Amino acid sequence: MIVIGLTGGIASGKSTVSTMLRELGAYIVDADKLSREVTLPGRPAWQEIIDNFGAEILEPNGQINRKCLGQIIFTDSQARALLGCITHPRIEAEAMAAIDHARQNGYERAVLDAPLLIEVGWHVKVDAVWVVFVDKKTQLARLIDRDKLSCEEAISRINAQLSLEEKLKYADIVINNSETKEKTQEQVARAWQQMGAITPAVK
Repeated sequence: MIVIGLTGGIASGKSTVSTMLRELGAYIVDADKLSREVTLPGRPAWQEIIDNFGAEILEPNGQINRKCLGQIIFTDSQARALLGCITHPRIEAEAMAAIDHARQNGYERAVLDAPLLIEVGWHVKVDAVWVVFVDKKTQLARLIDRDKLSCEEAISRINAQLSLEEKLKYADIVINNSETKEKTQEQVARAWQQMGAITPAVK
């Protein structure tokens, strides 16, 4: 089984590409979804987050208010690093288990969809790194529109991640999502065909 690591900057359109890959038959492992699951009320990561960030980040139902937590970590690099220490090992364990599940169930290709694929070193665990690219102006506009942020808030969130230019240095495949959905789909289909020439590594 070939494992594709899919990443990109915030609001670059990674989810759009992930959906296209699912439609082509890939098994999708969504790190953002796993992040939400490992921080559900009562789970160990949930308790650690409360111990470190305080009960004021909780919703009335006990769920973590991700917007409130985001406002903290996107303006404080130490807080962001602390949250990563709490959540990343747990997300990685769940992600690797999901990839093993895909392998055992006969999938030919799995996709590890992770915004921080490179930052946390998971790129070494995949057979090919796909980076979804979008120009800065489009990225900023999409993020402001999607998350209803101010320009300053959006810029701070973009700057909190490794720049797209740096991520491109790790890319085996680059998907330019700056134009139409149709053009993006053409690139995805072409790259999907290229994956047939890759020999999967033994994990």
